This record gives sequence, C-alpha cells and structure tokens, in this order.
Amino acid sequence: MFITFEGLDGSGKTTQARLVMARLKAAGYDVLLTREPGGTGIGDQIREVLHSLDNTEMHPTTELLLYNASRAQLVAEVLRPHLNAGGWIICDRFYDSTLAYQGYGHQLDLNSLKAIVHFATGGLRPDLTFFLDITPEDGLTRRKQASLFGEEWNRLDDMELAFHRRVYTGYQALMQAEPQRWVRINAQQPVEQIQTAIGRHLDVHLQRRPVPSIHKENPAG
Repeated sequence: MFITFEGLDGSGKTTQARLVMARLKAAGYDVLLTREPGGTGIGDQIREVLHSLDNTEMHPTTELLLYNASRAQLVAEVLRPHLNAGGWIICDRFYDSTLAYQGYGHQLDLNSLKAIVHFATGGLRPDLTFFLDITPEDGLTRRKQASLFGEEWNRLDDMELAFHRRVYTGYQALMQAEPQRWVRINAQQPVEQIQTAIGRHLDVHLQRRPVPSIHKENPAG
C-alpha cells in the first residue's frame, strides 16, 4: 500500500503523515515514512540545493529535473524495494507536487512534465492520496510563524502569493481528474480532528488489507 500526503506548505501534512505512520505501526503494519525531495542520501543533497535561498536564480526547468532526479533515486532505493517486500509506504509529497508546483505554479508544459515523471518513477503510482486543504494565504501565514521558531523558510516559500494560488488551483484540477485516489481533508481544523478524519478513510483501506501474518507479533514470544 502506497499512501501519499499532498498540500500547500503550512497545511500540516508532515505532522499528519507521522501520526498515520505511528497508527499503522501500532496496528502491526510494516510501514516506512519518507519524503520528497529527499529520503535518500543523494536525495537529501538535492533537497538542499532546491530549498536554498541562495539559489533564487534557478530556472523552473532545472527545478523540475532536480526534483525528478531525487524522485528517481527514492523510487529505486527505497520505495520499490519496500513495496515489493510487502511493506507499506507513507510519502510526504510525491509526483503530484511536481504537477502542482512546477506544472501549475511555474506553468511548465504538463504533457512534458508527465513524461518526465513517468520516466523517473517507472510508472509507480500512489494507492491513496490525502490532500490537506488550506488556503494559500493561511498556508504562508503558518509557514512564516513556524520560521520564527526555527523551521526552514525555503526558496519555494519565498515565491509570490500568485504562485501559491496557481499551485492550489493545480491541486484542485488533479483531484478532479482522479477523484477515486484523492481524499480532501479540511486542514483548518485542530490536529486531533484532522487525524480523526484521516483515520475514518484509512480504516476502510485497512479492512481491505489486513496485516500479513508475517508482520504480526507472536504473543508467545
């Protein structure tokens, strides 16, 4: 099972992804939490380049290719091996972020983006995607507040509001195109209420995919 979390920065998706991982581990599932960009040694180095405020001159096409370089490494090194072994993956962002940010935000050609994404992922697709829904204005406000307490304020955070509004529009289009995969969650709620809402949808999938016996703890030791 491959679950992804998507949304604007400041939506709380990283927190919710961690809570879902803890929930699944407690239930006995072999689950791995990772993120984009990053999740591997090579990917984390690419992440630093992508996020650095020193790289404001980065061309959108360069940005696109770097994200997909990180993604290709993550798929080959982490995602496919774990999924092929029967494990579950939770990923904080995946290729939908590229379509929303580089496609709609930077207004790059979507058909070209989809071809590059397919090449990088080898066609790997999430089974379930949670979209943490928050307005661009509120997302940026949260990010600015968090940066005051030491959280990273990165190059994409620094983009103009119009960019973030285009990204938000892009996510709406992606959800409309694949409604069976996406679950929209109101991210304006308290953390506990958001987790409860996610849990209701997750429980449906857990019923369909019981814990493999090999991953259940043996009470006899």
